[in-house]
Amino acid sequence: MPFVPHTDEDEKVMLDTIGVNSIEDLFDEIPGELRAGELLQIPDGISEMELLRLMNERARRDEVVLSFLGAGAYEHHIPGVVWDLTSRGEFLTAYTPYQAEASQGLLQLIYEYQTMISRLTAMDVANASVYDGASAMAEAMLMAVRANRKSKSKKILCAGNVHPGYLAACRSIVRNQQISIDIIDWDVDTGNLDTNYLQSGEDYAALVISYPNFFGGLEDVNHLTDWAHQEQALVVAVVNPISLGLLNPPGNWGDDGADIVVSEGQPLGIPVSSGGPYLGIMCCRQAIVRQMPGRIIGRTTDLDGKEGFTLTLQAREQHIRRAKATSNICTNQGLLVTAATIYMSLMGDKGIYEVARQCHHGLLTLLEKARRLPGVEPRFHGPRFHEVVLKLPVTAKKVLAGMAEQGILGGYDLGGFSENLENCVLVNVTETKTIEDIEKFVACLATVLEV
Repeated sequence: MPFVPHTDEDEKVMLDTIGVNSIEDLFDEIPGELRAGELLQIPDGISEMELLRLMNERARRDEVVLSFLGAGAYEHHIPGVVWDLTSRGEFLTAYTPYQAEASQGLLQLIYEYQTMISRLTAMDVANASVYDGASAMAEAMLMAVRANRKSKSKKILCAGNVHPGYLAACRSIVRNQQISIDIIDWDVDTGNLDTNYLQSGEDYAALVISYPNFFGGLEDVNHLTDWAHQEQALVVAVVNPISLGLLNPPGNWGDDGADIVVSEGQPLGIPVSSGGPYLGIMCCRQAIVRQMPGRIIGRTTDLDGKEGFTLTLQAREQHIRRAKATSNICTNQGLLVTAATIYMSLMGDKGIYEVARQCHHGLLTLLEKARRLPGVEPRFHGPRFHEVVLKLPVTAKKVLAGMAEQGILGGYDLGGFSENLENCVLVNVTETKTIEDIEKFVACLATVLEV
């Protein structure tokens, strides 16, 4: 969009029309003690040419030869057509489709997205959408407290091996509604949940399970789901969407399946781009759908019998009910929904299965080769999807820095996550990594370890 600055005369005309003397008068309701004052850390202005050069120089600092860093954001191949279509003006500038008669194309796309996500997770209903995986998990906690009429507490039982960033976001969000989070410890030998911690008789609104967990491990979700339901708690599943090409979907866990499913949709056609924007996937069972935030698109017929799509189940005005309302999430990540829909349409069931299979096979190949290095071994044993924790014979921070100097991001340092994971790195493999890439990783790791 062209940059068209306002002249002093333009500003004067607008201020006169509004009836104020200055732009500062527009903010007179903000108390002085809350204002930032003079921005002393803002540098002097520079020309457009200097700015572009500066940004190019900074962008080049992020260039790497190979990345084996995952930990919640994953480098997958994105077919070129995904963003060729997503960037079209009809999608790129579309607002929340409140006027169904003017938004049938966008509404149909969202409906198709919901259908595919429901199939992928084996759940009844999907929304479109919430902000990212972390906020989706927080929304699931809020939703579980509203939806679980059998629970009198405002307590959530959460796996201690969920993504630490997700857990931090949830604590920040749900505490404002006086919801407390208790943690299930993970076993230091397996990385999976210590089921000995599970005590019957405690009143929890929900149990939150990560599958795969932050360490890449796979929990006994059938046992955990059935235990939670026996305790009158809902089950919130936090999943990787690509993994569901291989793994049992949460709608089929245990006897009755999970109640709420959330996910980070970034692996579905969204690039790794300095932290976002990303896409929060959210699904639930039909019985509790009215407690789900975000938009839901339904398919119907008009008076002439023609098929049409419209927002359904929630009135826009319900959000004025304050504490009794669900979160008012509207336009949010609609563009990312578009990219994910096109990606899933192109890949289909077989394509997502093949991506998942290649991710898993690549991880097994890396693990087989890496464990031949002296002092390198898997920290946990058991089934993985596409991430594994490697224990190193020296400081992980030093190893990762040495690999980065050679253009390889070797993984995520887990030393800050737990004292039990000192000198451990979380390594990720996706379908983008060839056998040559994996051999480069292992050779680079060997070189750094020898220094």
